[in-house]
Amino acid sequence: MEPKTKDRLAMEYAYNLKNSQVENGFKPDESWKLSLVTDIEKAAIERGYYPTLSEKVLPEGLPELLRLIGVQLQKAGINFNSTPVPQDAVLSGLQYIVAFNPGRLR
Repeated sequence: MEPKTKDRLAMEYAYNLKNSQVENGFKPDESWKLSLVTDIEKAAIERGYYPTLSEKVLPEGLPELLRLIGVQLQKAGINFNSTPVPQDAVLSGLQYIVAFNPGRLR
């Protein structure tokens, strides 16, 4: 089986966010926050917020994947905010893209 391309992964991520948004009854003014995080930060977000959606990615692929996900979310009309990509994303141990709604605490 071939590994997923970044475009395919971005489309699936946007699709899953849209489904989660519908399943959890998001209001039109609610939005997702996309963050690049380490495994420890991911666990903390998952403990603090619901729903969350995460995807593990090689650190060197994070900036491009975050950009592609943003494009897909805009096409789907999904509200989101994303954190800027740090210059040292590869060195800082970032491994995940995590989406959560800051207004929906667990």
